[in-house]
Amino acid sequence: MKLDKKVIISGNIKALTGLHIGGSGQGMAIGGADSPVLRDPITNIPYIPGSSLKGKMRSLLEKITGKLPIKNGKAEPCKCGNCDVCTVFGVPAEADSKLPGRLIVRDAFMKPESADILDKSNNTDMPYTEVKTEVTIDRITSKANPRQIERVPSGAEFDMQLILNVYDEDDLNSLLNTVETSLKLVEDDYLGGNGTRGYGQVQIDITGISYKDESIYAGDNVAQKLEA
Repeated sequence: MKLDKKVIISGNIKALTGLHIGGSGQGMAIGGADSPVLRDPITNIPYIPGSSLKGKMRSLLEKITGKLPIKNGKAEPCKCGNCDVCTVFGVPAEADSKLPGRLIVRDAFMKPESADILDKSNNTDMPYTEVKTEVTIDRITSKANPRQIERVPSGAEFDMQLILNVYDEDDLNSLLNTVETSLKLVEDDYLGGNGTRGYGQVQIDITGISYKDESIYAGDNVAQKLEA
């Protein structure tokens, strides 16, 4: 197999409802949220890790295509090595097939304009975020136990970048269709935690698709628009 080109898929992720992708609770000040979001350690701005987006894309695609093996009552990643899921997302290390995964999902960082709006807002509870108080009810005593969940407010936008490695034996249109389908599935599901309680609805827009091949890397290294 020869790597034919790298296809760069650029896009935008917009939070339509509060978004919670959990980070470490260590170091939270007294009075902080019980469940904090993941933040960039340098800027302190929340971001969407590529692992969260890629994992959601894959799991939803496995579900809709029926490629969700159940072993000992537990769902496992597909590792057949032949389906669209395995072709695009790769297979676990223990699988017989050594098919290379095609898709790289970058961390999605908050757009500067969104970060600026949230930084200047007087209505956020913590830097760039809101804190939502929820209540759990003890099923025996009926006692209410409040908890505070940190969320990125609705309206925040993030830069998305996916890299698709295309080999000479690949059907490019099929790979792109698989990626686009998985992104559409995420839109109709949720990203991050607590999605069944209204969190994590997102809108994902692809804003550009370009590519680099051997000649471009050997030349000016400027990606070219991928023609349909």
